[in-house]
Amino acid sequence: MKELVEACRANEVTDLIMVHEHRGIPDAMIVTHLPHGPTLSLTLHNVTLRHDISSHSTSTVSEQYPHLIFENFSTDLGGRIKAVLSALFPVPKEDAKRVMTFANEEDFISFRHHVFVKNSHKDVQLAEVGPRFEAKRKSTLFATSYSITL
Repeated sequence: MKELVEACRANEVTDLIMVHEHRGIPDAMIVTHLPHGPTLSLTLHNVTLRHDISSHSTSTVSEQYPHLIFENFSTDLGGRIKAVLSALFPVPKEDAKRVMTFANEEDFISFRHHVFVKNSHKDVQLAEVGPRFEAKRKSTLFATSYSITL
């Protein structure tokens, strides 16, 4: 772990995301902002990978930076979690057709990933491109990253 963090820092990587899996199913995720944090630890539930989504074969993932939608992150802790997650993505161009949604309900964060096409000024067609999951905060946000102190 220490070598991985040192390699990230040497290559000016700003964020490190580690996904833990059990028997091929992702079950935890740690998001660390380098070099000094914060670190967010999440358990993952109801994970559906991209290749398991029915629209996978008919849609492609855009390489555009995504628009981010955050629903119900109004508390102080919610604001900190929103800041950690939004820092992972650069600001999108206004005409980007990619959307990532983080919706908080009773401390479970639902994540969805879509691309869209505007058919007219009133009609928008969405295609889910995945993955999708629910996440629950494992512990408090750490002010400094534990990865750095290994």
